[in-house]
Amino acid sequence: MKASILLVEDEERLARFVELELLHEGYQVEKSGNGREALNMALQNHYDLILLDIMLPGLNGLEVLRRLLNEKDVPVILLTARDAVMDKVSGLDAGAVDYITKPFAIEELLARIRVALKLHAGHTARENAVSEDSGEGVLTWKELVLDDRRHQVRYAGHEIALTNREFTMLKTLLENQDIVLSRDVLLNKVCGYDYAGETNVVDVYIRYLRSKIDDVFGVKMIRTVRGVGYVIQSEA
Repeated sequence: MKASILLVEDEERLARFVELELLHEGYQVEKSGNGREALNMALQNHYDLILLDIMLPGLNGLEVLRRLLNEKDVPVILLTARDAVMDKVSGLDAGAVDYITKPFAIEELLARIRVALKLHAGHTARENAVSEDSGEGVLTWKELVLDDRRHQVRYAGHEIALTNREFTMLKTLLENQDIVLSRDVLLNKVCGYDYAGETNVVDVYIRYLRSKIDDVFGVKMIRTVRGVGYVIQSEA
């Protein structure tokens, strides 16, 4: 199966043209023309690569890039009509793997996509090898694997997209398997000791984790201990 690509471009004619070319090449494609919507899509779904315009309504592309790469490891190619060197430098400094200036030849864009996917696949394979050799930063439960170094969670080989707080919550529970953790302890781990909100925010993140793991894979990973807190049991 070819890679999945999120195309973020608010020029409808250009977006449709690029989408058709990508589909013709066998890629799976989803589109967005709004920066804020695109960020939500990228955080909630798995994409092998993102094509991201800089000038977007809702949230500009560079801000989308910064927020996205703070949460996930995904190659991003910037699409921009600007020729200014600082735009390109800012994008690369923020974590983009490449950029292409509009107007561009579709053959060049397709070539850059192939290169970006190949390089990212090689990088991921090398990190997997290091992780498997050392076991450092890897936590497991049944078929679930949390790799802290890569900030990645998989169940039976399927990647699970988690926000930073969801990831920290899951990591804390996995590090303390068979130990019931109170809401206060989890709140301090996830939100910090200076958090002034209600402890029911923990219940919200537990619900998010269950919707992404328990409900999807038909397991009961996180158990509620009434009046105390939550626990992941190693022999559940």
